[in-house]
Amino acid sequence: MFDHCLYFNTTALARTLEREWTRAFQPFGLTPSQAFMLRVVLEKPALLQSQLALEMAISRPTATRSLDGLQKLGLIERRNTESDGREFAIHPTEAALALKDGLNAASGAVTRRLKKALGAPQFDDTVAKVRQVRAGLE
Repeated sequence: MFDHCLYFNTTALARTLEREWTRAFQPFGLTPSQAFMLRVVLEKPALLQSQLALEMAISRPTATRSLDGLQKLGLIERRNTESDGREFAIHPTEAALALKDGLNAASGAVTRRLKKALGAPQFDDTVAKVRQVRAGLE
């Protein structure tokens, strides 16, 4: 019935992937969205909140809510910027830095499992095509 429906098939895929990433990040006490956001903060410390939202392809209010959760967990700090008092730069805490290698390892393990299940060429091609579709619709 929905063989040619982009919405149905991508949503079904997203639910399957959500379960995979939830299991991967559960030992860290993080949801997949929190873990991916923290990984960006760890790779790009001092990123502005607005830039982080763009990087994550989410709205600013969604970024704010996710950052609130990470801040409550003691994993990020918001610091005022010198250039704009309304904008915050996001910095990882020492606790976040201690999680970096583990988060990256957990993420890498999921990616390896998926590549093994699908085959590396199909995995890479699928990711590239999904990115192209997303970019074409933005």
